[in-house]
Amino acid sequence: MSNPEDYTIGWICAMATEYVAARAFLDLTHDAPEFVSPHDNNDYTLGRIGKHNIVIAVLPEGEYGISSAASVARDMLHSFPNVRIGLMVGIGGGAPSSKHDIRLGDIVVSTPRNGKGGVFQYDFGKSIQDQKFRPTGFLNQPPTVLRTAITGLKAQYESDGHQLDMAINGILEKKPRLRKKYQRPDQSSDRLYQTGVIHPSNDEANCAVACSGELHRHERAEDEDNPGIHYGLIASANQLMKDALLRDKFAEENEVLCFEMEAAGLMNQFPCLVIRGICDYSDTHKNKEWQGYAAMAAAAYAKDLLGRIHPSKIEAERRISDVLSSG
Repeated sequence: MSNPEDYTIGWICAMATEYVAARAFLDLTHDAPEFVSPHDNNDYTLGRIGKHNIVIAVLPEGEYGISSAASVARDMLHSFPNVRIGLMVGIGGGAPSSKHDIRLGDIVVSTPRNGKGGVFQYDFGKSIQDQKFRPTGFLNQPPTVLRTAITGLKAQYESDGHQLDMAINGILEKKPRLRKKYQRPDQSSDRLYQTGVIHPSNDEANCAVACSGELHRHERAEDEDNPGIHYGLIASANQLMKDALLRDKFAEENEVLCFEMEAAGLMNQFPCLVIRGICDYSDTHKNKEWQGYAAMAAAAYAKDLLGRIHPSKIEAERRISDVLSSG
């Protein structure tokens, strides 16, 4: 059995698909913990990536949103009191724009922009007629050690490119049963539609059959990274974003790159970095076909990021539970 005191990095997933991807990228899986808090309802996987001991938890089946994520983080800190930094890794909806060529399978990493800490809670604020949405609460930015690692990894990728797709394929070779759900789908299924095009209600037909108005986008050049990696604001709320008009509004006014449903519940209680693989475009054209690969891409990036951080840097961070108890 594993000693809970040995784990310094907490990794949270929102759903089983993300949990499978996270587990797949562990270099080594450890035994179950020796002890968990009596009121801790989380399911845990313990393991190692490089020189770091990682505890991974997932939200309960059928539960999503800010409060559920906060509850999972709180229980993790009760059972693993030595956790010092956090990661929220999984899938999200992209917000492509003229500035940001976001495609399915790409990765968005939460980084501070325009006075915001990296995560923007878009259902906590006020709307005033003829004015921009005004947030009335502020979320913390990711820990410095993670933001520094982002800069280092960004420079590494810019100089040498990345091997994320190769890493994913390596996992799928070792675990062939995952191929059907987690390998990269055919690029022809990556369709972005004009903002005003809505998928017919109660129509389960594929968008290629039911919808018109697809936007033409050039293929990525051979020297462009694929999947692409984007750094900036992730919008978080308790509701699923499926409105292309609102998506584009937040992308234009706040340079939001991605929408998801959990991160806002963590930033002030569980200092972490949010990493999202893009599985749809936050509109009515839901695309579950890309969820597995997007989860793999986010987990592959998280593993590369941890490789930039020396364990001594993690040990130098205060325990999250101590930070919270001291206010």
